[in-house]
Amino acid sequence: MYQVIARKYRPQAFAELIGQEHVRTTLENAISQRRIAHGYIFSGQRGTGKTTVARILARCLNCINGPTATPCGVCASCLEVTGGNSPDVIEIDAASNRGINEMRELRENVRYRPARDRYKVFIVDEAHQITNEAFNAMLKTLEEPPEWAVFILCTTEVHKIPTTIASRCQQFSFRSVDFAEVVKRMEEICGKEGIETSPEVLSVLAQAGEGSVRDSLSALDQAIACCGTKLDAVEVRGMLGLFSLDSLGEVTDALTSEDSRKMLDLVMELERNGRSLQHFCRELARYFRNLLVAKVAGADTRLIAASSREQERLAEVAKGFSEEDLTRYLQLTLDLFKDLQSSLQPRLHLEIGLLRLVQAGRLVTIEEALSDLGGDGSPPAPARKPTAIPPIAKSQPPSAKSEPAPASASTGPWRDRLHAAAAEFGLQTTADAIEHSQVAESNGKLTFVTPEDYRLFMNEKDILKVVQKVAGRAMRFDITFGTPQASAPVAKAKDDVSERALAHPDVRRFQELFPDAQVRQVRNLKE
Repeated sequence: MYQVIARKYRPQAFAELIGQEHVRTTLENAISQRRIAHGYIFSGQRGTGKTTVARILARCLNCINGPTATPCGVCASCLEVTGGNSPDVIEIDAASNRGINEMRELRENVRYRPARDRYKVFIVDEAHQITNEAFNAMLKTLEEPPEWAVFILCTTEVHKIPTTIASRCQQFSFRSVDFAEVVKRMEEICGKEGIETSPEVLSVLAQAGEGSVRDSLSALDQAIACCGTKLDAVEVRGMLGLFSLDSLGEVTDALTSEDSRKMLDLVMELERNGRSLQHFCRELARYFRNLLVAKVAGADTRLIAASSREQERLAEVAKGFSEEDLTRYLQLTLDLFKDLQSSLQPRLHLEIGLLRLVQAGRLVTIEEALSDLGGDGSPPAPARKPTAIPPIAKSQPPSAKSEPAPASASTGPWRDRLHAAAAEFGLQTTADAIEHSQVAESNGKLTFVTPEDYRLFMNEKDILKVVQKVAGRAMRFDITFGTPQASAPVAKAKDDVSERALAHPDVRRFQELFPDAQVRQVRNLKE
């Protein structure tokens, strides 16, 4: 009779276990030191090896050569545990045996010595489904068990285990298995099974498992049944209902070209082909997340569950967007996915959601919008992208009372370049502080004289980053807080800028709409 791959290649010893080194090391040391606990809680997501490790532990304890961390695998006890018919290793499914009567039977069973082996091991699957009354019934047994009893509670929801039970057990948290380790494991199995595959196919199967080895191997079994001994990435994706980077890339292509029509055509094709719109939105959110990670961490990162070729493609696409854009797209897609779960018209919701992505891509920052406004009272020049009416003036901190710091002859070039570099890094508060500072260079050292009101904004780490950007090397600097020396021409120039900005019709309209608003500071963003 055929045995599924997940069971056929189930680890039978700690050496075969992948991805749970912290659990393996602790249990091996406990066995070698004969420090066997009477209660264990194995928690973690599905398919990460909780029940498998419980069986391995039972073999280690009852092996004829044991207790040992390396069971022989050929004695009667090892073979019976593997086959699931050992008289002294009792597996209980708490999903269907969760009541107080079942726990009373277990408590009675504990009283009797093992029929043959050293320990009587009770493995309780889905332990969080046991009722409170049943937990109370087994509480005393866990507190004062006989020397031959070992309880192993396996659960995916450890927070549902009562603290009275958890406090009497050693707890092990199983982690989701690393993407690369899952791929490597499946590659080994395909080699043993004579299956011809490729890195792209293994990547798709590992993605389907989402950190669960069992789920990935089940998907592999299904792929073999679908494709035979030669697995094809396109067929596997279609079988699992997954979307390729090419299909998801149509969304980013539409965003790049600001093509709303293409978004509507994409939804029509999805519905015509019978694809799940909710599933597409879920995959789209994962796609934007991977693009954002590729933008931040680069192509060669372990944070993206994808093959190296796919990571390179993601990094290439991410170059066309800013971090702010990708963050906005991801949030909008997550909101859309949430709405689709309860929508009576999923196609309409998806169409609106994708059109919102296109509209969101046309937004600009407040700084860009302000810099595009004319400063001489003339109507604003056509913007690169349309945006909502923004406030013109940027407020100082409430406690700020000092006027903008004037610049000496030595201040101008350095200060302007440092201000631009800080703005490029997105350090707007630092840029404001630099703009109001007096900056001088002497003997390879920069000196900042900054008003006291901007003390909190002159972070040395950020200043060092900005100075290195401008100077192209590490450079010494000193920051002094006080009142910079006055310079009438610069102050007059600042006054002229303020007068022109306050005379702008948009500013006047804004002040009419908000009569209590105060303009505390005006900056010329074109400088």
